[in-house]
Amino acid sequence: MNILKKIWLFYYEGFKNMPKWGRLMWTIILIKGFIVFVIVRSLFFPNFLKTNFKTDKERSEHVINELIKISKNDTIISKH
Repeated sequence: MNILKKIWLFYYEGFKNMPKWGRLMWTIILIKGFIVFVIVRSLFFPNFLKTNFKTDKERSEHVINELIKISKNDTIISKH
């Protein structure tokens, strides 16, 4: 537990003593990260499996069938 406290204090002191422009940059980075990973992800990558299949079994069967199709296509292409 002592090592976790040392790590926490290392980062805490570093951010506390950071110049104003450094804190501003970290704020911009965190806002951009939020936009990219939360907002853009939800707009451009909807949950296809949850919307098209009702149960976990149907979802898993679909994924397995798609993997098998891809595998078969890959072996056909690589043999020629």
